[in-house]
Amino acid sequence: MSLIRVEHVDKSYASRHGTISIMQDVSFDVKNSDFLAIVGPSGCGKSTLLRLIQGLDRPSAGRIYFQDQPVDRVCRKMAMVFQSFALYPWLTVSQNVAFGLEALGWPEERIGPQVERYVSVTGLDGFQEAFPRELSGGMRQRVGLARALAVEPSVLLMDEPFSALDPLTAENLREEVLQLWRDPQLPPDAVLLVSHNIEEAIELADRVIVLSRRPGHILAEVEVTLSRPRDRKSAAFYELTDRVYSLITAGGQSLATPPAPEAAGRSGEAL
Repeated sequence: MSLIRVEHVDKSYASRHGTISIMQDVSFDVKNSDFLAIVGPSGCGKSTLLRLIQGLDRPSAGRIYFQDQPVDRVCRKMAMVFQSFALYPWLTVSQNVAFGLEALGWPEERIGPQVERYVSVTGLDGFQEAFPRELSGGMRQRVGLARALAVEPSVLLMDEPFSALDPLTAENLREEVLQLWRDPQLPPDAVLLVSHNIEEAIELADRVIVLSRRPGHILAEVEVTLSRPRDRKSAAFYELTDRVYSLITAGGQSLATPPAPEAAGRSGEAL
């Protein structure tokens, strides 16, 4: 059984200049233990698609199902990590992590141990009483990740979570997300990542969905069968990167020529 089914989804918005179509006829599924990435040019509806899946917005046409139930409201079994950290600046690390649990109505005696567990899991020990302004960008994103994991979601939605970080911090966090996902004792059951960075998607995901320029539709679904840890400098990795670039280019988006293999470590940042 699929955790998520997206069936023939369209999304459009009315404007004073007429209807703006964001995506058309998008269909795919997310199964248990999946790590799925979605890539495509800016404006093709990647982030909008995450919002539709979680129930924060509604499709104009088509349906989305979670565990065979239609998503017609915000799904509490999914949690999202945002690009912009989205922390409350007046709350401490522990209070930010606890926020989602409080919103779900967890009893106070359960919240404290749960917060401590995920503060520890995400490497935030010693920073429990710090405020976001006192943390680096990488540490703030750890808080966002801890807050999302603390509610023990079945699906973790990640909206370009590493794009605001320096390359070294981003790489460290990618590795930590993979470790958390592969630990059977920890949530989530599946991860759905939106990224502009093609190499990031290939490094992390088992499947990559490639969207066209707006209105976004699926150009291809690329399987990534490379063993982990994945070597960004390998010929196989570069071939996959080049294939995804070519798919997007063929879909009508003008992109820079993919870099040579020795420069592949930076290619995804061109999008």
